[in-house]
Amino acid sequence: MASTPPFSLLFFSLSLLLHQPVFSTANLHSLRPEFLPQQLRQTTPQNDTPPTGYFEVTKPINLPKTTTPCSHLVLAHDFAFTYGKPPVLAPYDPPSHCPSRKFSKIVLEWRATCRGRQFDRIFGVWLGGVELLRSCTAEPRSTGIFWSVKKDVTRYSSLLLKKNQTLAVYLGNLVDSTYTGVYHVNLTFHFYPFEEKSKAFDGVEDNIPADLILPISRNLPLNDGLWFEIENSTDLSLKEVKIPQNAYRAVLEVYVSFHENDEFWYSNVINEYIDANNLTNTPGNGPFREVVVSLDGELVGAIWPFTVIYTGGVNPLLWRPITGIGSFNLPSYDIEITPFLGRVLDGKSHEISFNVTNALNVWYVDANLHLWLDEKSLRTEGEVLKHVSLPLVVSLVSNFTGLNGTFLTSISRSVKSAGWVKSSYGNITTGFTQDFYFSNSMVMGNNGDMQIVDQSIYFNDSVDANLPHSSQVHSLRSQKKFSFYMYSNVFDQGNESSLYITNVTLGLHEKKFKGSSRLGFATSNLENLQRCQGNMVVKKNLVVSGLGSTQQVYKYNGDDLCYLRNISSSNYTILYDHGGSQCRKKAESHFGFGFHKLWPFHARRVSLASGLLENSKRD
Repeated sequence: MASTPPFSLLFFSLSLLLHQPVFSTANLHSLRPEFLPQQLRQTTPQNDTPPTGYFEVTKPINLPKTTTPCSHLVLAHDFAFTYGKPPVLAPYDPPSHCPSRKFSKIVLEWRATCRGRQFDRIFGVWLGGVELLRSCTAEPRSTGIFWSVKKDVTRYSSLLLKKNQTLAVYLGNLVDSTYTGVYHVNLTFHFYPFEEKSKAFDGVEDNIPADLILPISRNLPLNDGLWFEIENSTDLSLKEVKIPQNAYRAVLEVYVSFHENDEFWYSNVINEYIDANNLTNTPGNGPFREVVVSLDGELVGAIWPFTVIYTGGVNPLLWRPITGIGSFNLPSYDIEITPFLGRVLDGKSHEISFNVTNALNVWYVDANLHLWLDEKSLRTEGEVLKHVSLPLVVSLVSNFTGLNGTFLTSISRSVKSAGWVKSSYGNITTGFTQDFYFSNSMVMGNNGDMQIVDQSIYFNDSVDANLPHSSQVHSLRSQKKFSFYMYSNVFDQGNESSLYITNVTLGLHEKKFKGSSRLGFATSNLENLQRCQGNMVVKKNLVVSGLGSTQQVYKYNGDDLCYLRNISSSNYTILYDHGGSQCRKKAESHFGFGFHKLWPFHARRVSLASGLLENSKRD
C-alpha cells in the first residue's frame, strides 16, 4: 500500500488535506479561503470595515513630469464563472482624443476589487495576440479587497498605435456556493504625450520600441488563455512565423508561469526518493526547470525562471497585504535572435518552439517577437557566424534513508551565438551570450515532515554589436541572481491538530549595463529581498489559528531613478513603511554621455544590435 506524501511539503500536503479541486490556474497548492482562522475573517458588519489594499513592492514608473496623460479605458468586466471559457474580448483603437500622436510613455493599469472567498487566479492580457501582462489575482476577504498593477508598456508602442485590433483578457475564475469572489476589473491605458526634454526614456532599461511585434501564442477563438500549455518534459509547443525580409534586429520576449504539480518546482524531490519510499501524489522530477527556446528545432536561448510565489502559495497569510516578488507583474525574458536572422530572411515560414526540461503539468508559455525593420531597404541579408550550445552540465548528490536525507543539485549551461546582418546601416556583427548556474540544496528531516530548500540561480546575458569600419562595440549586459530559501515543518499537537511552520526568503539582485566602448556605460542596480514567517494550527482540516509576517527591502539605483522602500506587515497590518528617492549622483565623466543619449524616442533611428545612428552613414 502506498504511503502518504511527507507533510514537510507543506503547501502541497495542505492542498491534498483540504481536497482542493484541480484547476489549470495557480491554485492547486493554495489554502482554501474558507479555512482561514476565524480571527482573520469578517467579525464585524462589512460596511464598518473598509476593503484591504494589496500591493507588490516595486519602483515607480519614471514618467514625464509636466504632461497629463490621455487615459483610455478599454475594458470594464466582472469575472465570475470564467474558468475554461474563451477570453473576454474588447475592440481596441488608440485614443482619438489625444492632441499628440507621439508618446513618451504608455502605461497599462489594471484595477480590480473582490469580496468573498476565492483562490488566486493567473490571468493574461493580450493585444492582437501579443501578451502585454501576466499576473496573479489577490485572494479576497469578506470585507473586500482592491489592488492595482501599473506596467510600462512603451516597448509595445508600434502595436498600441494600430487601429482595429482585439484586446483579450483571460482570468479563469470559478464561482459557486463556496467560492463567491467575483473580480471586478477596469483596464486602462495611459498615453503620455512626447516631450523633447522628457527623460522618460533615459536610463538603462528603456529601448526604442520595435517596428513590428509578432505574437508567438495560440490563435483566437479558443478556451482558456492564449498561452501554450506544456504538460511534461517531452511536450513541445510551437508556432510558425514569417519574418519580414527587411528585418535587421530581432528579440524574442518570453512569458513563463508554472502551475499545478510544478507550481513549486524548486521544492520537488527526486524520483528516486519517491520510488524508494513508495510515495503517491508527490511532485517529482527534482528541483531544476529550464525553458528551452528553439528556432527551426535548434536551441537559440534558455530561461531559468525566477521563483514567483502566487498570492495563495506556501502560506497565504504571508502575502496579505504585501504580495510576493513578481506576483502582480510576472517577469518576461528576452532572447536575442539577431545572430540568426541570416537563416530566416528568406520569406518562408519558420518554427519557434518551447519545451521545459523536467516539466510536470503544467507550464504556460508564449512569446512576442520584436522586430526592427529597415525602412530604406526591401531586403536585408545576413549569416550565422557561430553558435555553441553545449548540453547541461549536471551534478546530483543524494544521501537519504527512508524519508530523511540530503540532496544537492548543481547545473550549468552556456549558450553563445554570433552573426552579421547587412542593411542600409551597414554590416553589423552581433554576439549573444547566456551563462547560467543553478544550485539547490534540499534537506528532508523529521521523518519527512521537515523540508529545507536553499536555492540560487545566476543568470547572466550580454549582447555585443560591432559597428562597421570601427573598433567601437555597443553592449547590453545583465547580471541576475535569483535566491530562494524555505523552511517548513509540521508538529503533531495532539487532539487531531497539527502546527505548520513555514519561513520563506525571496531575493532578486539585478545589475544592468548599457553603453559603448567609446561613450561609456549607463548602469542600474536592483536589490529586492523579502523575508516571511508564518504558522498555522490545523485541526480536522480547519485552520483554527495562524500568523503571517513579511519584511521587505527594495533598493533601486540607476541613472534614471533612485528608489528605496523598507516595509513590514503582519496579518493585514502595515507595521512600518519607510522610503526615499535620494541616491548618490554619478559623475558624468565616468559614464560619458550615457548610452541613452544615443536613443532619443522617435528621433534619429538606431538599432540596438548595431548601435549605429541613421545619420552616421555620412561619417
